[in-house]
Amino acid sequence: MNVELFVLCDAATDYQGKLNILGTFDAIRTKETPVMYPSCTVALRMRFLKIEEGEHKIRISIGDEDGNAIIKPVEANINVQFKSTPVTSIATNIVLNLQRLQFPECCEYSIDLAIDGRHEASLPLYINRIQEQSDN
Repeated sequence: MNVELFVLCDAATDYQGKLNILGTFDAIRTKETPVMYPSCTVALRMRFLKIEEGEHKIRISIGDEDGNAIIKPVEANINVQFKSTPVTSIATNIVLNLQRLQFPECCEYSIDLAIDGRHEASLPLYINRIQEQSDN
């Protein structure tokens, strides 16, 4: 299994196997905390070989620098099926829409991906304070 794409973005769709992504980012700027981010999406594209056909467990979690969870981890099972196609690998897309994420402080958060209980990838998400400009 190979993670071909793992991003945080404004929006994503999976249309007939095509993964469409809008506005990837890794930082949110704010004047104050806590921050409530209204809507974003984690987009994931994985490629499986024929020998990896079958059930796989996906887990996505978001935590702060100390490992405290921001949301309850999202878990899903996918069933990779090649059917009668003559290909040696197959791609699978996952689109996870997240609403009203709460970030209590400015720091680095981590979006982590585990497949079949094994950590595969991480994305940083920085919550940065906007510095007030003086009128001098």
